[in-house]
Amino acid sequence: MPKVEHAPYKDGDCFVNYENKVFEDVKAQPGEKALITFHTVANEGSVGFVNLLQATRLIRKGFETSVLLYGPGVTLGVQRGFPRLGDEAFPGHMNCNRQIAKILEEGGKVYACRFALQALYGYGEQNLIPGITPINPQDVLDIILLARRDNAFILNTWTL
Repeated sequence: MPKVEHAPYKDGDCFVNYENKVFEDVKAQPGEKALITFHTVANEGSVGFVNLLQATRLIRKGFETSVLLYGPGVTLGVQRGFPRLGDEAFPGHMNCNRQIAKILEEGGKVYACRFALQALYGYGEQNLIPGITPINPQDVLDIILLARRDNAFILNTWTL
């Protein structure tokens, strides 16, 4: 049997060179925009939370950033908590809510489709995290077309 001669790793050790950045740290030019769309169910995977973090990064890089919640994506924007709204039932339970609040605090805009809220998920506008703007379902395509017309960076977030 081969013998392992390497000492066990300990807290603080690194497996990879995380400080080696390969690409330029891109910052927005004046007036540049970004749109992040979400057609994903809250807490059903990491993509929703990860791309909310990306939206926050885009704001910090200087992009005028908007977030679009439509279809199951509106579930990212509803108030939650247990046993009361705002209470974290388990570590990480409120990650998406906190990240959306941070996006709004840092100047981003967040929009939620009214059709998906009511017809698909049974929520009303009063269920949204304060600061989210409810929009007409016909605005879903138009915000994407406006972003395209403005040459915005668009990141589409989809899960099935």
